This record gives sequence, structure tokens and C-alpha cells, in this order.
Amino acid sequence: MESSLLLIFTFLSLALVTSHAALSSEEYWNSMLPNTPMPRVVKDLLQPGLFDTLLFFDYLEDKTASVDVGKGGVNVDAGKGKPGGTSVDVGKGGVDVDAGKGKPGGTSVGVGKGGVGVDAGKPGKGANVGVGKGGVSVHAGHKGKPVYVGVKPGPSPFLYRYAATETQLHDDPSVALFFLEKDMHDGTKMNLHFAKTTNGATFLPRAISEKIPFSSNGYPEILNRFSVKPNSLEAEIMKTTIKECEEPGIKGEEKYCATSLESMVDFSTSKLGKRLRAISTEVKKETQMQTYTIIAGVKKVKGDESVVCHKQNYPYAVFYCHSTHTTRAYVVPLKGADGTIAKALAICHTDTSKWNPKHLAFQVLKVKPGTVPVCHFLPQDHIVWVPY
Repeated sequence: MESSLLLIFTFLSLALVTSHAALSSEEYWNSMLPNTPMPRVVKDLLQPGLFDTLLFFDYLEDKTASVDVGKGGVNVDAGKGKPGGTSVDVGKGGVDVDAGKGKPGGTSVGVGKGGVGVDAGKPGKGANVGVGKGGVSVHAGHKGKPVYVGVKPGPSPFLYRYAATETQLHDDPSVALFFLEKDMHDGTKMNLHFAKTTNGATFLPRAISEKIPFSSNGYPEILNRFSVKPNSLEAEIMKTTIKECEEPGIKGEEKYCATSLESMVDFSTSKLGKRLRAISTEVKKETQMQTYTIIAGVKKVKGDESVVCHKQNYPYAVFYCHSTHTTRAYVVPLKGADGTIAKALAICHTDTSKWNPKHLAFQVLKVKPGTVPVCHFLPQDHIVWVPY
């Protein structure tokens, strides 16, 4: 049933994007990077869910919009001013989506004869939808807009200007991601946890994400859009992400927060050109924290230039991308105590002299800024862009 819904939402989203933009996100990738395979992590982030569908309906420019596809027909009617609100009908057996804001009962989706139903709840009662294993939920609320629930707020360990918090030092699994370059050899053991994803938020097409405010000035409107209470944990998480994106980078760092795949592609190509590879950490299966051993086959990625994009905590996919000329990237094969094989991406920073002296890496490794190269592994949903 879940897979059926995924296919339906994918189809609907692509149809709606086509009606409002020249290219879908995937088509844009192919036009800009025709010789660059799209990594699995990016494909996964293009899969829309109920969240994306609701946003499409809410941010369509026209009061009415229709798309007709094939003989069976796809009809999208997003007329907010008409009784019954949004409806989508597909083929004879049909997919019917009724997001009528004026009707009690909220959003519903019906699929074919066998039927797949999604009910986003009656006004005031809301509904929760769990996404992935990263602790993300979508709350449809009385306005039908989602709310993000994620990990505890705090500075990202992958941003150079922030000091570590006490929580990070004692409870954050990311402390194990840092190591010294001299230790990157066969036989080195590390306790690691490669989670499948930091959160389940997916990309929105640029045509949609550009309509949504993403700034401190627009913060009150953002909270209102997503029905988030100002003093809630969700609000604090969103505020932290926006703040990190607005802060200037350290000397020698060029940074940009990408709110869509298209904008990530644009930033990366502007720094490195169009002959690019996009790579990420790959793990055969998700496991709990365990001991991993570096095995034979460590490979340095060609060149010393890269753009590294870190997935942030936000209701939809936002990536903190930065480029420096003082990094080296490696692909490091690892074998877990349970036999799990991983190909982990490691980034080594050769100049840390401008980092915050209380950054998590220095406190974990017991070294000082600018003394030795500092390395860290990347989670599975972070992306490294390198020229070829």
C-alpha cells in the first residue's frame, strides 16, 4: 500500500511540476549534468510524500490548473475559489485526490478499485505521518500544513564556526565521525553509526521552494505556513537551520544553503564546472552503533577541490553546501562487527586554523586549530561534488 501511494504522489508531483516549470528536478539534473549519474541518495530525496502533495496544492500560482495525460486522463483541478477545493482524477479505476479546504474531512486519496485511502484528518484533529527512520513526522493540522519533528536542536558538527555543546560532547553520535588523517589505514577500528537518513524530508522543486520564505525576516511567516508554535522544539530547530545558513562563512569558505536540487546543482557547477561526480556514503544495511574496521582499498578522490553539501534539519530538504580549497576527500571501505560493509566518504581538512577553538572535532581529538589535518565521515544523505 505504501509503495502504491509513493508512486501516485510521485506521478502527481511530476505532473504538477510540468505544468508550472519547464523542467522537473530530475530533468534539470540531466540537462546540466548529462554525464553525471544521479546517486541513490538524491533519487530517494526526490520521492515526494503527502507533505509535498499538500505543498503543491497550497502554492500553485493559479486558482485553477489542469493537466491532461494519456487516454485515461489526468485531471488536476486546484481551484481554491471553487467549492470542493483540489481534486485529481487519474484514469478509469482512478486516482482521486480531494484536498477541498472548504469541506470537513480534510485531504483524501482514493486509488483504483482496491483502494488506497489517506485521510489528513478533520479540522482541528490533524493527522501524523511518519517518514523514514530518522524521526520525522508530518502533522496535517487544522490548516493542512505539515510540521517537522526532528532531532534535538544544536549547531551542526560540520560547520566550522560553532563551539560544541555539552549535549554533543556526551550524547551526540557524530562525535565518533571525527578522526585524524594519520589513522586512516587498514586495521583502524572506530565506533560508528551510519544512519540511513538524518531526517525524511525530501526535495521540493525550485518552482515551489522559491515561493516559501527562508530567512530570519520571514521567520514568523514560515512558522505560520507550517503551523508551528513559536516556542516549540520544531520552531527552535527551524530557527537554528536558518541562522546557520545566514551566518557568514569563515575565511576561505564559500557557502550556500540550497533549498532545492536545482539550486544545489547551480552552486556546485558554479564552483567546479559541469564535469562533476556526485558521491555519498554507501552502507549495505542500516545498523546500530558498532565497531567498524578500515579494510584494504582506501582511495583518495582525485583533486583537492570539492563542494560538500550537508543535509539540514528542516521540513523539506535543505542542504548547507560549502566549498574550500583546503580539503581532501577519500572513499574508505569499512567492515562492521556484524559483517556489514560500508564505503564511507571521508573529508579531511588540511587547514583548521580559522575554526572555532571549541569546535567538536578539537575537543574529541584533543588537538588545536591549525596543527594537524582533521577528518570526518559523512552520513549517507550528505553529498560531495568533485570534478573529474
